[in-house]
Amino acid sequence: MRGKRKKILFAIEIVVLLLFIGGLYVYGQIMTRLDKIEQPVLNEEEIIVNQEAPQMTGYSTYALFGIDHRDKNAELGAENSDTIIIASVNNDTKDVKLVSVYRDTLLNIGDDTYTKANAAYAYGGAEQAISMLNTSLDLNITDYATVDFNALVTVIDLLGGLDIPMSYAEIEHMNNYSVETSEETGKSYTPIEKPDPAPEDQEAIIGTYHLNGVQATSYCRIRYTSSLDMGRTERQRMVIQLIVQKAKQAGLGTIFDIMDEVFPMVTTSLSKQEILELIPAMIGYSVDDTVGFPMEYKFSNIKGSIIVPTTLVSNVEQLHKFLYGEDTEYTPSTEVQTYSQRIIEIVGGEEQLTDEAAVSSETDETTDDTFIWQDTDTGENGWTGDSGSSSDWSDGSGSSDNSGGTWTDPGTGGETTDPGTGGGTTDPGTGGGTTDPGTGGGTTDPGTGGGTTDPGTGGGTTDPGTGGGTTDPGTGGGTTDPGTGGGTTDPGTGDGTTDGGGATDGTDAGWSDGSYGGGDGSSAEGTV
Repeated sequence: MRGKRKKILFAIEIVVLLLFIGGLYVYGQIMTRLDKIEQPVLNEEEIIVNQEAPQMTGYSTYALFGIDHRDKNAELGAENSDTIIIASVNNDTKDVKLVSVYRDTLLNIGDDTYTKANAAYAYGGAEQAISMLNTSLDLNITDYATVDFNALVTVIDLLGGLDIPMSYAEIEHMNNYSVETSEETGKSYTPIEKPDPAPEDQEAIIGTYHLNGVQATSYCRIRYTSSLDMGRTERQRMVIQLIVQKAKQAGLGTIFDIMDEVFPMVTTSLSKQEILELIPAMIGYSVDDTVGFPMEYKFSNIKGSIIVPTTLVSNVEQLHKFLYGEDTEYTPSTEVQTYSQRIIEIVGGEEQLTDEAAVSSETDETTDDTFIWQDTDTGENGWTGDSGSSSDWSDGSGSSDNSGGTWTDPGTGGETTDPGTGGGTTDPGTGGGTTDPGTGGGTTDPGTGGGTTDPGTGGGTTDPGTGGGTTDPGTGGGTTDPGTGGGTTDPGTGDGTTDGGGATDGTDAGWSDGSYGGGDGSSAEGTV
């Protein structure tokens, strides 16, 4: 009997030893693969955490960024974050909640610069993107992970694909996106055949389809159904949930394969030890609740299509209830309240958030036009566009209308102007030179009624005194009407004169790019 016990104990010891050796092997395999993850040194001093933001004990909050290398900025090493997700983990219940921040949401991305949220990553990397989330949403995120969309293709293929319910419209768009995704990744796919004839409701779910990596990733990119970016982010969150479910059921070999192929496409601030602690814990995690942010919004077309929170304060309140429990009593910080009011001013006031003619909750599509509203220490602020030219609108008074500001349009070949302290704007047309009203060249002071001149072939100048006269520019010049609102000129084909689409005294300047010349910001037609 004693000999039998010894054999049993010996067998148990062997099993324990094998488990220990196996554990060491697995540990070693994991640690080796963790070396493949890029772990840049995060400049924690550059990460801004709102000091009024609550320290939520029992929760860990992370920022997840998806980078699409098809982005035009990728070649410059300054990718926009195509996907922005906040992941909140309840450390006690292991419940995970995901919040997608819509990429076109108008937020303060840092330094009092208001633009689309996805631009923060391109401007200042992970540090600025995290700071934007912290300061605009009253969070205290310090860790993040960034994943290339190619990683999504790979992990889905290694897990054997995903079963996803789709509508007729989604099948059509997914097939179209798959062509480019396949070319980018070098991986193949088989287009899904659409039903014929098409159903009457093309956005109703018509079946569940098995998608490979190329197809599922293309499904995540769809943004041209009626749900726009809101639908796109919802698809992304659903795909993440399906990946987590399948990963829990995967064997160790599959997990190692994922680490081998996907980890090189991941950048994170987490240490190896932190990742190692997360891996076994993930088995117990459950991703149940997801939502998009802002919860309440309007579309605005003030400069490209943007998503305006209505309001930022109320949306942040809802966000905290979602992340940390419905019973959470939360009052947004002073900083968030300031940002919220600034956004209201930028879009034209509170009435714009309810006026359907100005801000619509429906639009055909969103755009990738980048714009910036910049608040500076001098009180100046302005929009900046990057659609082939650079233009600024600074009103010098902190208001969000067109009164008192200047807008310059460099056209297609001309140089821009320096309006000095009160000069008007110019439009060089298709190649003409411009004037510098800051030094007085060729400009008028409409306060006294002076007219401008056109250097045609024989034009002279006039001194209209206080009543304002007109000029006779000979055979080539334009005319001016100094009257009471400033003189205007027609630069024609580039003769070096100014285009008086707007006023030139710095008190009533509006659009003056040759197509919009209303001094009060209205769409009065200019001369070209």
